[in-house]
Amino acid sequence: MAQRSQFVVSDVITPAGLLIGGERVAHTSAGTHQHIYPATGRPNVVVSLAGREEIDRAVAAGRQAQRAWMSLTVDRRRDLLIDLADLVHEHLDELAELNVHDYAVPISYAGTALLLERFLRHYAGYVDKPHGAIAPVNGSFDVNLIEREPYGVVAVIAPWNGALAVAASCVAPALAAGNAVVFKPSELAPLAALRFGELCLLAGLPPGLVNVVPAAAEGGDALARHPGVGKVHFTGGGATARKVIAAAATNLTPVVAELGGKSANIVFPDADLQSAAALAAHQGPLMQSGQSCACASRILVHDAVYEDFVDAFLARIAEATIGDPLDRAVTFGPVIGQAALDRILTAIGDAVGRGSGQLLTGGRRIGGELAAGYYLEPTVFGDVDNASELAQTETFGPVVSVIRFRDDDEAVSIANDSVYGLNAFMHTRDLVRAHSVARRLESGSVWVNTFSDMSPQGPYGGYKQSGFGRTGGVEGLHEFLQVKNIRIGMR
Repeated sequence: MAQRSQFVVSDVITPAGLLIGGERVAHTSAGTHQHIYPATGRPNVVVSLAGREEIDRAVAAGRQAQRAWMSLTVDRRRDLLIDLADLVHEHLDELAELNVHDYAVPISYAGTALLLERFLRHYAGYVDKPHGAIAPVNGSFDVNLIEREPYGVVAVIAPWNGALAVAASCVAPALAAGNAVVFKPSELAPLAALRFGELCLLAGLPPGLVNVVPAAAEGGDALARHPGVGKVHFTGGGATARKVIAAAATNLTPVVAELGGKSANIVFPDADLQSAAALAAHQGPLMQSGQSCACASRILVHDAVYEDFVDAFLARIAEATIGDPLDRAVTFGPVIGQAALDRILTAIGDAVGRGSGQLLTGGRRIGGELAAGYYLEPTVFGDVDNASELAQTETFGPVVSVIRFRDDDEAVSIANDSVYGLNAFMHTRDLVRAHSVARRLESGSVWVNTFSDMSPQGPYGGYKQSGFGRTGGVEGLHEFLQVKNIRIGMR
C-alpha cells in the first residue's frame, strides 16, 4: 500500500454555529465541541451544540415554516426543490470538501453531495403528483377519500459517517411530503450539513423549514422526546436507537430506524473473481475505512475458488493508496477518532487471541508520517468461524472476515446467521442462482455483481436488528406522510 501524506490546507471551514429559523446561533445552552480532523489529529473547528432550549426554538421555527411551506402552490414547492438541487450542483465541490473535513473520508469516495442532488431532483417530482386515492365503500354511494398528509415537523437524526447521505434520503422526501425538518447531524461531523442548511435558505425555502442543530446526547434526547415532533427518522447504531425509541415513546412518536449491519458478500465458484475481489475490497475494508452500515465485512467464498479469490482480494487491498483524504489519488483514510481506533485494535487483538481466524494482512496502526492521524491498516482474517465474535459483531472499521462454504444452501445459512439484515451481496454469472439465492437472503437489499449504490428510485432499509422503515423510492416518501380517511355521505 502506498502512502501520500502532503496534507492540503482548506479555506472552506467556518465556525460551526447552529442554523435555526434562518439564523446562525453560536452561543447555546449546551456549550461547544472541539472538532478534531481524523487525518491529522489536530483541532479543526469549534462546534456549537444544541441543548433543550435550542431544540425548542428549532421545533417552533419548523412549525411556523411548515405552515408557510404548505401555503405555497405545489408548482412553487416543486420548483423550489429543483432550485435547491441546482444550487447543490453548483456547490458540489465545496460540499464534498466539507464532507472530507467532517470525518476524513477520501474525496475520491465523497460522492454523497451528488447523491443529495439526485434525491432532491427525484423527490421534487413527487410534490405535484397524487398522494391519495378514492376507494369505493361497500353498499354505499358515499365518497371515500384516502389522503396522505405531512406530519408537520419531523426530526432527522444523522450519524457522523453520512450527514449528506441522510440529507438526501430523508430530508429531501420529508420536504417533498410537505414537512419541516429539524436536522441533527453528529457533533463529530456537522460541517457539510450546516452548509446544506445555508443552501436551503439561498434557494428560497422558508426560513426554519430546514433547521440544522448539531448536538450530542442531550440535544438528541430533547429532539426525540419533543411533543412538537410528528415523526423521528434515526440513522445510527442499535444502542443509540434504543435510547431514541425510548425517548420518542414519551409522546408515542413514531420512529423509523436505519441501523447497523454485518453484511455477507457471497462469492460463488462461477463468479468473475477479479471483479468480485475488486468490489469486495471497495465494499469491505476500503470504502470509508469500513465505517459504513453497508460494509460487507463477512466475505463468504466457495471452497473451489477460495485460494484464488483470497490472492486476488489481498492484491486489490495492497493497491490502496493511504494518506491525505483531500488528495484525489488517496483511496483509504483514517477512522473517526482515537476511541474508535482503540476499540477496533482491541477487537483485532481479541480475534487473534481467540483464534477466530488467520490474520492474513493488516492489524496495526499506521505510523510514519501518518502517525498523528487515526490510520489503521486494512485488516483481513481468513478461515473465520461465523460463530465467532469477529464474524457476528459489527466492527465498524477496516476489518473483514473471509469464510468458506461448500454449496448454495450453506452459503445462505451462513449469510442469514446474523442478527443483522441490512445488505447482502453476491457474485455469480448464473441468473437462476442470483434470483433464487436473493429471495432466500434475510436482507433489506441484495446487490448482485455490484456495490451498494443507493439511488432515489430504490427503497433501502433493514431486516431484523438492522432497523425498520425505508428510505428511497415511493416507500421512502410515504415514511413522511400519514394516512387520513375522509368519508362524505351522499344520502
